[in-house]
Amino acid sequence: MTTIRHSVLTHVGLVRHVNEDSVLALPDHKLWIVADGMGGHSAGDFASQTVIEAAATLPDGLEPRDRLRALRAALAGAHDAIRDEAHRLGVPVIGAAVVAFLLTDGHFVGLWAGDSRLYRLRDGAVELLTTDHSVVAQLVLAGQMTWDEAELHPQSNAITRAVGVGDILELDKVQGDTRPGDRYILCSDGLTKYAGFETLRRTAQGAPLETVAEALLQVALRGGGADNISIIVVDVV
Repeated sequence: MTTIRHSVLTHVGLVRHVNEDSVLALPDHKLWIVADGMGGHSAGDFASQTVIEAAATLPDGLEPRDRLRALRAALAGAHDAIRDEAHRLGVPVIGAAVVAFLLTDGHFVGLWAGDSRLYRLRDGAVELLTTDHSVVAQLVLAGQMTWDEAELHPQSNAITRAVGVGDILELDKVQGDTRPGDRYILCSDGLTKYAGFETLRRTAQGAPLETVAEALLQVALRGGGADNISIIVVDVV
């Protein structure tokens, strides 16, 4: 029988005064989410919390396909609520980058919008399972730079999708198999600014679940901690 274990943390960082990230862990639903709010306090707070609160309302006992549909519907509802709040406040943009991770027996599904990421560590290698919705991602996909180099680009924070941005929520999906020994990492860009692929592999591969999220957090803080930092680690045992 497959056992799933997880650890979760979120941290304000060393520069900002407010944590606009929100995280959700629902192991009974086999659902984990990182939401990275934007729009400034308290708009960014509102956006990320709205995403998490909407996803937390998923009913019990759903079959995997119905659970995915319910999650999509919840995120669409959050999208509309965030747009309504932006209109009420008279501000141009409130939103949240989001990455969600769902597990079923032997398989996973990831949904995302923005530049929060899902990684997999398997057999000693780190795989980026999502593709940032950002200006610099287009340069990476065109072969002009690597993901690690993209984090250093002046426009690295310019995202092209988010929950709450645009008329219709656009989510991308990735799915695949899971194997015993897999480790999945969901994170906001407050970590990926400082943790390239080799740093992730060196820090997270084989580390105890109880300490790995804290170890990754320390990488970001030692790098400067200029943004909020959120990390969820999910192990398939």
